[in-house]
Amino acid sequence: MEKNMTRRRRVSWPGIAQHLIQRGNNRQICFADEQDMLAFGQWLCDYSSEHGVAVHAWVFMTNHVHILATPQEHSSIALMMQALGRRYVRYFNSRHRRTGTLWEGRYRSCLVDSDEYLLQCQRYIEMNPVRAAMVATPGQYRWSSYRTHAHGKASRLTTPHSLYHRLGDTPIERQAAYRALFCEQLPAQLVESINQATLSGLALGNDKFRQQIKQLTGQSVQPGKPGRPLRKSVPPNQTTTSIDSDPQP
Repeated sequence: MEKNMTRRRRVSWPGIAQHLIQRGNNRQICFADEQDMLAFGQWLCDYSSEHGVAVHAWVFMTNHVHILATPQEHSSIALMMQALGRRYVRYFNSRHRRTGTLWEGRYRSCLVDSDEYLLQCQRYIEMNPVRAAMVATPGQYRWSSYRTHAHGKASRLTTPHSLYHRLGDTPIERQAAYRALFCEQLPAQLVESINQATLSGLALGNDKFRQQIKQLTGQSVQPGKPGRPLRKSVPPNQTTTSIDSDPQP
């Protein structure tokens, strides 16, 4: 299904969160063991700091990763993902004595309306291991940001979003309120909306948010009409879109 989707120019805007998905090529594993995940996490931490990206939520699955992050500059996330992708592929190929591509092309992303969808997107990300039947609860999975948000585990990688801080006046209150968000499953329709927005490069938000993004960037993030190509127009002197190139080894 992904291969049939029209390829959109990625849109990035400073201060607006993005949900990212990077998959292994042909759904093959990109993490063979915990050492691989540790290396990836350390370099994600390094490059997010270097390129001005605040990582709010993340999960490393066997064959893909999810990241929720806010860039400081238009190209911050693209530069972070390019540097991370190149370094990790060299490491992975050398350690596992393999050659060739590791990633399934470029990463997928969408802008996220913080007011309505940011914490829901965090729940979606941190519930991935549960939906995949790898664990019964998100706290049982080590390789995600859930333990930081729900139990206060120290993390150099995770920068809680301002909306998380509004959940309570103290760390204990925030953690309890955050755990309460996971008492109910995410609606299947919401899970599908997040998937489709990210894989299609659309905005995850209401019509007002999408219109605001169009006004800022000059690019529509509304679903296109079936059978018609997307029009990729950018106003004169407009340089708001992120660098559109795949991370390659």
